[in-house]
Amino acid sequence: MGKVLALIEPGKLEFIDYEDQDLKAEEVRVKTLYSGISAGTELTSYRGFNPHLNKSWNSDLRIFEEKEDEADSYPIKNWGYEEVGEVVEVGSEVAKVKIGDNVYGTWGHRTTAVLNEDFAVEHRLPDSADPIYGIFSHIGSIALNAILDADIHIGETAAVFGQGVPGQIVSQLAKLNGARVIALDLNPKRLETAKKMGADIVLNPAEIEAAKEIKKLTGGRGADVSIEISGSLKALHQAIKSTAYSGRTIASGFFAGSSQGLNLGEEFHHNRIQLICSQISGVRPELSYRWDRLRLNQTIMKLQQSKKIDLKGLITNIEDFKDAEKLFEKLDQEPKDVLQTVLKFD
Repeated sequence: MGKVLALIEPGKLEFIDYEDQDLKAEEVRVKTLYSGISAGTELTSYRGFNPHLNKSWNSDLRIFEEKEDEADSYPIKNWGYEEVGEVVEVGSEVAKVKIGDNVYGTWGHRTTAVLNEDFAVEHRLPDSADPIYGIFSHIGSIALNAILDADIHIGETAAVFGQGVPGQIVSQLAKLNGARVIALDLNPKRLETAKKMGADIVLNPAEIEAAKEIKKLTGGRGADVSIEISGSLKALHQAIKSTAYSGRTIASGFFAGSSQGLNLGEEFHHNRIQLICSQISGVRPELSYRWDRLRLNQTIMKLQQSKKIDLKGLITNIEDFKDAEKLFEKLDQEPKDVLQTVLKFD
């Protein structure tokens, strides 16, 4: 018997039992070790304003449609996308995975998962890796995808708006990519972390006029590329405003609600800004024959293992799975001192 953390209604969590299914010959069972919580997308579900709650995604037309009955949105059992677990059982024909291997992936806040052997092989952590690295496979891939969309060149200036977990990873990757990194956030503690992790300059938009300061720091040019990854439309407007003429602004944050604070008739229009959406369901078309989700995942794992980036240093809170409600409440009500939060399983 397993347990899954379900969202019963906005702000209300409950553990629901489920039966562990029998393994097929080519499957493995993993016992979850850690599950990371996304303070962006997941929190919009917890607060009740994720678009998937009141609309239906038409995958054929790729549009959202109104739901006839919003009540069928709950309970949500398949949320959570940053998991790592230990293989505890293998099917009769499994030959490439052994009991004790650690595997990362996306299976939600649940105690166990059944995976295909081929998936497990492709998502296996090295024996020497700290298992907790596995929780960064998805959020790290989101950040790496933004970097691929940004197309940063050595010597360029990259302004990263938002220094939550994905923003911190973007800043580290932009630095690794050869950019001078300007990290921006309203939270002084997050700016301290960004500076410690390698950002060249940190700015608090509450204290200065961000766009003007970035223009001054770049000899009047502006950032070669600005990456918005906080999910704030006001920050997206500032990112556009900070970008050099005909430069690129990457919109990688998850924007919930209407577009208040985004004024496209200003710098976006007059400076011919390229506004590019970065979303994890796909990579830049010209890279799609070489890059896919698996390569993004594996690259982030290799960068961690080689110590070229520090993601474990972004973890601020670890709670037992049974105390998940306490961790979600902290994220919702006291986010100031929180970066990556993690549920630890027995």
